Amino acid sequence: MFYAAKDMMAAKAAKTYLNNVIKAYGRVEELIVDSKRRRIELSCQLEGEVSLIGVTIEQYRLERRDEKTFVAVVASSATRPWMQAAMRQHLHGREFELPSWAAAVL
Repeated sequence: MFYAAKDMMAAKAAKTYLNNVIKAYGRVEELIVDSKRRRIELSCQLEGEVSLIGVTIEQYRLERRDEKTFVAVVASSATRPWMQAAMRQHLHGREFELPSWAAAVL
């Protein structure tokens, strides 16, 4: 029960945050966080695409250093081959610092 409530709050905040980040490219329509399994699923409507694109972060890793939290994508998939290739090139193998609110809920 605790995970479900926490994950719902995290998903709502993450959706708002990501929509601000990608506003020039489109918008996140749905976002689901499963912090227990370390999995995130989202559907995006991107400019120029006629239908939603599904993206799944199948596994992520968190690391805390110097009072900061970083996330790294371990495995991911997408419903479009070009998106899958872009994620492998730009997400996998990199760490991203999380905002403090995100670190608290993931």
